[in-house]
Amino acid sequence: MKVLVTGTAGFIGSNVAHYLLDRGDEVVGIDNLNDYYDVNLKKDRLSKLQSKTGFTDLRLDLEDRDGITAAFSQHKPDRVVHLAAQAGVRYSLVNPLAYIDSNIVGTTNILEGCRHNDVEHLVYASSSSVYGANTKMPFSIHDNVDHPVSLYAASKKANELMAHTYSHLYQIPTTGLRFFTVYGPWGRPDMALFLFTKAILEGKPIDVFNYGKCRRDFTYIDDIVEGVVRTLDNIATPNPDWSGDNPDTGTSYAPYRLYNIGNNQPVELLRFIEIIEECIGKEAKKNMLPLQPGDVPATYANVDDLIKDVGFKPATAIEDGIENFVKWYRDYYKV
Repeated sequence: MKVLVTGTAGFIGSNVAHYLLDRGDEVVGIDNLNDYYDVNLKKDRLSKLQSKTGFTDLRLDLEDRDGITAAFSQHKPDRVVHLAAQAGVRYSLVNPLAYIDSNIVGTTNILEGCRHNDVEHLVYASSSSVYGANTKMPFSIHDNVDHPVSLYAASKKANELMAHTYSHLYQIPTTGLRFFTVYGPWGRPDMALFLFTKAILEGKPIDVFNYGKCRRDFTYIDDIVEGVVRTLDNIATPNPDWSGDNPDTGTSYAPYRLYNIGNNQPVELLRFIEIIEECIGKEAKKNMLPLQPGDVPATYANVDDLIKDVGFKPATAIEDGIENFVKWYRDYYKV
């Protein structure tokens, strides 16, 4: 197939593009190489893709309506994986408008591209952040998620609602994937694993929020990619049993689906740090702090629907995943 992938210089997007190219698909990649974090890391991810047959590299902003329209009409993708977004919970407290531009306006442009070019299936990134103030664990796609605690989370919930509207109005199959704390080699420098590894190696203190009591469903990048591609291959269909009298939030009468992709095994932050210390062979200096605004105390994914519909459950052990990251970090930064 020809697959349009947004965010191909990003952590998840670059890995998804590699997987698709390696199995013989064509990939049209979109990225704007913004400076939210180290552009050189993005360029290095991209350079690995640019050497592969079947990869087309486009430099575009999601909010560039004419540019996105032209990309769809020129390249005519069969399917779309929309992973580009303004990421980060904490940054949304500092620069909220970046989330409106990229996540709301940008996603609208992608939906319009799918609508006008007969795209067979749109798979897009949502986030575990949409569960917001929910406390019932594990988080289920069938639970109501109307109480976000950050604008980032609200923008991702909005993306799900927008996708449903297009599935309803234009019968475009859409699948939203709620990712749970993705980590691994080539990861994002603003994420805890990257920040902690860098600081520990440099002998600097690390900020440990909620006094280390946060629990996260850390999910290894290879598991995320497998989940993305399996759902891409499994085109969303209507749920024949859906009822407006008792509406199920994870499915619809329209060709619309949601899935959690998480490790289904939350790890406390202090244990997470302990594993990093073991892999590096050095103890961290910890600056213990309260929970930050916009953060949630715990995440925990129910992945029953992912298992039932696409036959996949993330299973990479946190010890193995962190070890792989630390090895990559030492090699990449020559530490």
